[in-house]
Amino acid sequence: MRPLFTIHAGEFVVGDYIERKFPRLNLWVPSRDTGTDLLVTDSKNEKSVSLQVKFSRDFLATHMPAIFQKPLRACGWWSLNREKIAKSKADYWVFVLVGFERRSTDFVVIKPSELLVRLEKIHGKAKTIQSYLWVTEKNRCWETRGLKRQEQLAIAQGQYSNTVRNFSECLNNWNPIQVLNGK
Repeated sequence: MRPLFTIHAGEFVVGDYIERKFPRLNLWVPSRDTGTDLLVTDSKNEKSVSLQVKFSRDFLATHMPAIFQKPLRACGWWSLNREKIAKSKADYWVFVLVGFERRSTDFVVIKPSELLVRLEKIHGKAKTIQSYLWVTEKNRCWETRGLKRQEQLAIAQGQYSNTVRNFSECLNNWNPIQVLNGK
């Protein structure tokens, strides 16, 4: 075990959220990189959920035109290794979207197997997958990399429909953690 211990910002944000929202649960941080950033257990340490955390700064304020500023809450960008998703031992991946302008924090919680299937349907089987996740003020979440401007505007206006790109069911879906909490 290394004597110097650090966690990155996304892990801190997720850990802080879990400790505040689910105070009966225990939160564990591995002492080395195992592909699991956080382990959450029930109060008796009998059941667990492992999490891989991915963090992005908000690109809404710095990279998006004015027409998107009001309807969108946060826009993140991740460069993901396809093989790491495929071989992930974590139960869930958590994408952290911290909205700069709105001072918002959103999480996309998804099983890595489901994530890979969706991303492959959208982007093919590239070794490195560039993924954009947008969160709207209407609590919708979309994977937007490669969309045309008209499709992006439809997302902003709440008029877009695409089941593969729709990550809304994963948005702030803490059900796997709630189950550990016993409620």
